[in-house]
Amino acid sequence: MEPGVLLQRVGAGDELAWEAFVRQHQGRIFGLAYHYLGHAEDARDLAQETFVQIYRNRHRLPDAPGLLPWMLRIARNLCMDLFRRRKARPPAWDIPVEDMDHLHAHEEDPGQLLHDQARKALVHRALRELTDLNREMILLKDIQGLTLDDIATLLDIPLGTAKSRSNRARLELAEKLVAMGACP
Repeated sequence: MEPGVLLQRVGAGDELAWEAFVRQHQGRIFGLAYHYLGHAEDARDLAQETFVQIYRNRHRLPDAPGLLPWMLRIARNLCMDLFRRRKARPPAWDIPVEDMDHLHAHEEDPGQLLHDQARKALVHRALRELTDLNREMILLKDIQGLTLDDIATLLDIPLGTAKSRSNRARLELAEKLVAMGACP
């Protein structure tokens, strides 16, 4: 179903459209929550709460281009609220890499798979060592695929600030990877 039509039907209260909408976006919302919270159960609960908030505000759904940033902002705000309620900082990011990957049958060379998994583990280790601000920028831009305009809106910062934070985040990640021996 075309995104615009789906959004109209969701806004009108169509239950089947809502179900399709949730199925379409649940993985992305869960992924964002998991990266912030570092715990699968907390991420599932937060993703569910995010969809409850979206459903309550379905009459104010933005158009298709603005939908993803709007949903991610709701999820991020709920994460921040959870952190405030717990009076704790974001997690230590010691998530085992195995928990992040789904098991799939691969037809690739096992040696290549092992190499790719090792590289992925190294990148995740480097991500855990980034400052919270830089980790968030990498998460939003490179993992979630948001544009710098969307990130600036989401974080309520000027576009220039989003650009400089993104640049600093990538530099810090590169430095961590070089220090770990990932790059020559």
